[in-house]
Amino acid sequence: MKRAAHILLGLALWAGGVLPAGAVNMEAVLSKRPAATLSAYGLFEDGSAQRPAKGVLPYDLITPLFSDYAEKRRFVFVPEGKAASYDGEDIFSFPVGSVLVKTFTYKDESAAAAHGLRLIETRLLIHGEDGWLAYPYVWNEAQSEAVLKVAGARMEIPVPRPDGRTLTARYAVPNVNQCKGCHVSGKTLEPIGPKARNLNHDFAYESGPANQLSTWQEAGILTGLPEGGPGAWPRVPDWSDPESGGLAARARAYLDVNCAHCHKEDGPAKTSGLFLTWQEQDPAKWGVHKRPVAAGRGSGGLAFDIAPGDPEASILHYRMNSADPGIMMPELGRSLIHEEGVALIRVWIEQL
Repeated sequence: MKRAAHILLGLALWAGGVLPAGAVNMEAVLSKRPAATLSAYGLFEDGSAQRPAKGVLPYDLITPLFSDYAEKRRFVFVPEGKAASYDGEDIFSFPVGSVLVKTFTYKDESAAAAHGLRLIETRLLIHGEDGWLAYPYVWNEAQSEAVLKVAGARMEIPVPRPDGRTLTARYAVPNVNQCKGCHVSGKTLEPIGPKARNLNHDFAYESGPANQLSTWQEAGILTGLPEGGPGAWPRVPDWSDPESGGLAARARAYLDVNCAHCHKEDGPAKTSGLFLTWQEQDPAKWGVHKRPVAAGRGSGGLAFDIAPGDPEASILHYRMNSADPGIMMPELGRSLIHEEGVALIRVWIEQL
């Protein structure tokens, strides 16, 4: 509650015309043109430290999307006097002026790295008058500012692995149009991650751990949260934690966040007939004993999307286990194979 009061106080000061240090710049947020720099929005008190401004709330996801082993810092901003509307299955309905912030980082212990992290890019999803807008901001070498890159950017990043190997990620900052490749429902650009099922767990706030959905409600940025508490609200398991759920549930949660934004009935991959949303109950629509709609390199000459008991004969496993741009799935957002994620799906298919 103390944090909620702090959030609302900061927003109230902005509404009253007193602009505290780090207050969100609503003029920039609601502008028809993106700001040239990330700092212009006032979303951070200290961008290099990823310390949010007043009124900006950090959050995370139980099972996040894989992006070449990048660590992500997520934040949400909802304007004063407005709130997102709860939805038990899909993305919350956020009001105009809301901003979803996601910074991609890698661990870096060099003296030049800020707080042990190398900041790569910060992506903004801004809910404007005409719908959601996506803007990528790339951090400079000094880690002091992130600059708008409408055309995207590419860079090579070393990625140390626990076994001593160092992989090289061919990291791609998406251009504005590429953002629509994933963040789309029908013809409408929209967020992917912040759904009730992926937010329903404790976050380590400065004031102590607290359930994220409850905190959003207490802060006044979420309405319509059903009664009953966290146990009554939808929740997916952590794909990487066997104690959080069974194998099948963890595999489905992984596919839901990594694949279902395209593989759903109104998604870009709807013609495949492969629907991987958490709610889907028909194994055939997950790909079990389902033949591919189109053959070719992407199918690897295999007969079924999922051949139960045989991952090597399953197109789903084949495409996840590839880094070839003409074969791999997801086809955007990664250049590396998510070895641990592939291993999870492999064991799940073996046990089907």
